[in-house]
Amino acid sequence: MKKTYLLPILMLPLLLCHCQQPNSDYITLDGFAQGSTYHFVVKCADTTGLQAAVDSLFTAVDNSMSVYNEHSLLNRLNRGETDSVDRHIAYCIAESEKLSRLSDGAFDITIKPITEAWGFAGKKQSGDPNIDSLLRYVGYQKIRIQDGRLIKEIPGMQLDLNSVAQGYTADLLGRLMDSRGITNYMVEIGGEIFCRGLNSRGKEWVVGIDKPVEGNFIPGADLQVKLSLSGKGLATSGNYRKFHTDAQGRKITHIINAKTGRSEVSNLLSATVIADNATLADLYGTLMMIIGLERSKDLLTQRPDLMGYLVYTDEEGDFQTYASENLRNHIVD
Repeated sequence: MKKTYLLPILMLPLLLCHCQQPNSDYITLDGFAQGSTYHFVVKCADTTGLQAAVDSLFTAVDNSMSVYNEHSLLNRLNRGETDSVDRHIAYCIAESEKLSRLSDGAFDITIKPITEAWGFAGKKQSGDPNIDSLLRYVGYQKIRIQDGRLIKEIPGMQLDLNSVAQGYTADLLGRLMDSRGITNYMVEIGGEIFCRGLNSRGKEWVVGIDKPVEGNFIPGADLQVKLSLSGKGLATSGNYRKFHTDAQGRKITHIINAKTGRSEVSNLLSATVIADNATLADLYGTLMMIIGLERSKDLLTQRPDLMGYLVYTDEEGDFQTYASENLRNHIVD
């Protein structure tokens, strides 16, 4: 449905964080995790144990939801080796179900057999997949959690948490900072962000959104817009980096409608969402890429708790943008 979680290369239409640091109390932590990079900027005079706590959190999430850790709980659930779920997976399933209902099933985390068939989720496409035969394994109504167990109506159903896992991880990192009494920070993992407080200049954090054009693989090299935020989560979903061409020359993107099992053809190139947390931003960014431009505009009008920035092409193929009214004051010149 979206980005591939825990892949060596993560395709996301952002990120550049502007955080020049004349204030020596602001420190940065950079590294690799979940098959991507992370970048934290925190105001913290005493960093004792902070790196160890971050590493421990990444390990816990990896053991829970990684699709590349063969022994992760998610992989064992997908292979039918267990039916027990932990708090991480249970939370992500519950939040995802809300969007499945909202979209009448176009967004659905049970889509993994289909994303694999199209050559995503760590698999390579083999021939022309028989999507109709796989759709029987898809349907959020066919799974439920009962007494800490995942109940599948059809054996062989599998979960794909790519559309929520890294946003959720960013939120966990934010909670970690909160628990240590850190009140000014920005955490970013694979492009998903949560921040609080102010940067070293005493202003809200500024995030640059990459221009959604094919070939723009270097974050920050070609920016579409810069946005300010604090106390919010941000995520961007797009279809210009994560795709491949099949034997018939068709462009297959990773944004797949779970009702049809096929890539969406849309003039919406990227959707950036700011929400109260990165989990919601992550989920709604993916949803907007599935439902398209006009329905995304309608959704943003109906949901004042969300802010959105959409990049699309018009009938002449020219770039156009749409910013929800509540986002416009956050655009940085």
